[in-house]
Amino acid sequence: MDLHKEVTAARLTDDLVVDILSRLTYKSFCRCKCAYKAWSAFSADPDYCKKLPKKVTTGLLYQGHNKSAIPLVSLSQDDGEIDGILSDVPQYEHLEFLDCCNGLVLCKYRSSYTSPGICRFVVCNPATREWRILPDTHVGTDSRRDATILAFDPSWSPHFYVFNFNQHYHSPMSKLEIFSDGSMWLVDDKWDSYVSVCWRSHLFLDGVLYAETTGQDVLVFGALKLMRDGKLPYHQIIEKPSDTFYVGTFTHGCFGKSLGNLHYAMPDVSGHSIVIWTLDEYAHDWYVKCHISMTDAFGRDDFVYYDNGGDGGDLHWFWNCDYWILALNLERDLVFLSDQKTNKLLSYNISTRELNEIRDHFEWFQYHVYVPCYSKLPAQESSV
Repeated sequence: MDLHKEVTAARLTDDLVVDILSRLTYKSFCRCKCAYKAWSAFSADPDYCKKLPKKVTTGLLYQGHNKSAIPLVSLSQDDGEIDGILSDVPQYEHLEFLDCCNGLVLCKYRSSYTSPGICRFVVCNPATREWRILPDTHVGTDSRRDATILAFDPSWSPHFYVFNFNQHYHSPMSKLEIFSDGSMWLVDDKWDSYVSVCWRSHLFLDGVLYAETTGQDVLVFGALKLMRDGKLPYHQIIEKPSDTFYVGTFTHGCFGKSLGNLHYAMPDVSGHSIVIWTLDEYAHDWYVKCHISMTDAFGRDDFVYYDNGGDGGDLHWFWNCDYWILALNLERDLVFLSDQKTNKLLSYNISTRELNEIRDHFEWFQYHVYVPCYSKLPAQESSV
């Protein structure tokens, strides 16, 4: 930094400097600290630290049952849990966390904040500190089960897509709304109510969305770029691996990807291993890629037990497993698990066979793998 710039910076008050720095991304903030060492001291000040950009790292995003803050559980033990990564979004304290996909986060404002019958979604990029509020959609007053999915892949397209499934409890009518940031909401008001989507398990790969249904099938959406011409994308249904049907009655599997391939993971009936299948996208058939030994991971083999499921039926009918598969990151050889016996959140490295504790207290939240994306959100296009 030359003398003139250094003298100019020295004339600014600390409050003003912090206000300017607070508008930067974390990466840009780090560059500024290197350029002018005096600014590094702001990070050590408790009051200023709350305003300055926070480190955004790879981890798991979640929100508690009380719909409070949306923290990031870092995979680095040095970082721990990071709060406030969505604090740049207007009225962020009213946000309900829905989904995360390749660095973008999807939330909606609670009905207590918006008008009755209004559903307002917002897509955020914590790494670039950008956000986009989507046009409001209208929901009915009758009870319904909504599943909302975010689809985004910067290596395929800079545009994101939001799928909102309105699934009525007591009516054969259902509705699918799809938003593209290059268009507006497109509505299919004759959506088959028997195709009910699970909110947990889905994946977006090479412009194709794969979502698990409650009927143990996989709903596939393709040709999303048709939406820019005002056309709904096509969809089809394929079966999950046949070996998952029994266990899949009692638990959810998990999608993953590696080397451009789609994978699906689920415990075997004994719980001794997690089976990873790979989809042959041309034949729409699955083949076994590998088995991941949970006996090696946990050092025991007593994972599965049976009960009546609380329905007063056969005592040995309901299948239970001591661990749940929360997320799959095969590109980093990681499986994220919850240990029901110890109530811990864990990561297992497939290559090194190391089982590490991420969080020592686990509750059944909606966890999503978050990897920062530094691509800017595309400019909002006119709806006219």
